[in-house]
Amino acid sequence: MNIIIGDIGNTITKICLIEKNNFKLKKIIFFNSKNIQSNFFLKKKLNHIIKGKLINKKALFSSVVPKYENLLKRYLNKFHKIKLIEIKDKKIRKIIKINLKNKNQIGSDRIANAVGVYKKYKNNCIVVDFGTATTFDVVTKNGIYNGGIIAPGVNLSIKSLSKSADQIPLFSIKKQKKIIGKNTMEALRSGFYWGYSGLISNIILKIQKETKKKYKIIFTGGYAALFKTSIMQTFAIDRNITIKGIIEIFKENKKHLN
Repeated sequence: MNIIIGDIGNTITKICLIEKNNFKLKKIIFFNSKNIQSNFFLKKKLNHIIKGKLINKKALFSSVVPKYENLLKRYLNKFHKIKLIEIKDKKIRKIIKINLKNKNQIGSDRIANAVGVYKKYKNNCIVVDFGTATTFDVVTKNGIYNGGIIAPGVNLSIKSLSKSADQIPLFSIKKQKKIIGKNTMEALRSGFYWGYSGLISNIILKIQKETKKKYKIIFTGGYAALFKTSIMQTFAIDRNITIKGIIEIFKENKKHLN
């Protein structure tokens, strides 16, 4: 028996096939979240992990895009008789405690990240997730999620600048050895690369100062490896920490997800 879990983001959706007996990752697919609007695309893509497999009738997902979540929910139910359940619908208090005034304001992807790092590292952790937004989430070794920071994402900032400034083209961010650019492209790449390097390092330092704690730093998301030589702090890269968190939430709720 296999289970389907996934993460629906603003930009990228990740769907995984997991072995139910040992919770090992068997297959994983990535695609642009906008493609969820096409049943033809979903059929073609999901056949890679569903066709010919015995699948659990309940799938567990994190999602920050209700529109896409509802479309995928309808597709899975109509064509595969699978019920999509969002992780906010499941109890996670036995895994972590959310130390926020309004728990509904935290995205389910950030809940999954918090659960993932707590279960794997059992340490004070800061998760830096390079998605549509660049997020920082603070989790203690005692399993308390203490909140975090949301900053503009790298690609979102690039697109916004290019759209607003007539002479600025779209470009890809790359590491710049020299801080002073000798042309527009070098200047842009330097500003974004060293600007985000400074933002990341400074926010981590401020978290440490405010909480008077030391943390294990975990990077995840598309740009996790880009800043590996420019960040002041030592960090580890764990690209599947969100999925690992969803697996842990499934384990905790497996009696209700069969």
